[in-house]
Amino acid sequence: MISLPRRFALYTLAFIALVLSTGLVAGAQSLSVLPVNIQMAPGEQATTLTVTNQGASKTAVQIRAYAWNQDGDQDELKPSNEVVISPPIASIAPGDSQVVRLILRQPPQGKEATYRILLDQIPPAAEPGVVHLVLRLSIPIFAQPATRANAHVEFHAEVKDGNTYLVANNDGLRHEAIRDIELSTSDGRKMKLEAGASPYVLAGTTRHWKIDAPDNHPLPDQTLRLTARSDAGAIEQQVQVVAAP
Repeated sequence: MISLPRRFALYTLAFIALVLSTGLVAGAQSLSVLPVNIQMAPGEQATTLTVTNQGASKTAVQIRAYAWNQDGDQDELKPSNEVVISPPIASIAPGDSQVVRLILRQPPQGKEATYRILLDQIPPAAEPGVVHLVLRLSIPIFAQPATRANAHVEFHAEVKDGNTYLVANNDGLRHEAIRDIELSTSDGRKMKLEAGASPYVLAGTTRHWKIDAPDNHPLPDQTLRLTARSDAGAIEQQVQVVAAP
């Protein structure tokens, strides 16, 4: 099975080849959305995002809410009515903006609630010889409970089936975002991680990042140096390499 990012890239390349080979004209609208990451503080149940049409013609968008969970290393999105969107569909004139209101039906209980908003551009009417490119944006929503909620992430490296992974286990009550990850061996050799992986580790979940080191796999009982950046600040620590159970 092809992963979603790779599948999207293949579809994009195929589409470009189709356009070039058929002589079709590709037309696209230009949208901007702010904010791109929605944080709702304790007690906050309503917020807004602004969609701006930076293109030269009118465009329409549809916005839907999904509950966001992680199962293993996969993001799971399920349609949800826990977030009310107003308006769910909007037509925006060129140069204009649409303010979209987001309302939580119930406040989060005990731990952070996580959702994603999918904003889809509705394609315009078909035109002979023109292929319209439409946009899809995925925007995370992190809603904090009334009680204090912190992330608590512990790291280790794991050898499994001939591959090595950096593993982050978050047994806290809110997400953490881990970015700019760098690993190195005790003698200073750098180890790359797979590109394009999501930085988010949701509350109560575990994520794996594959270490791209075909000729330099660390062995169990070795120690690696980890540096990274999180929402809480810089990370610099030693991580133990273990064999997968």
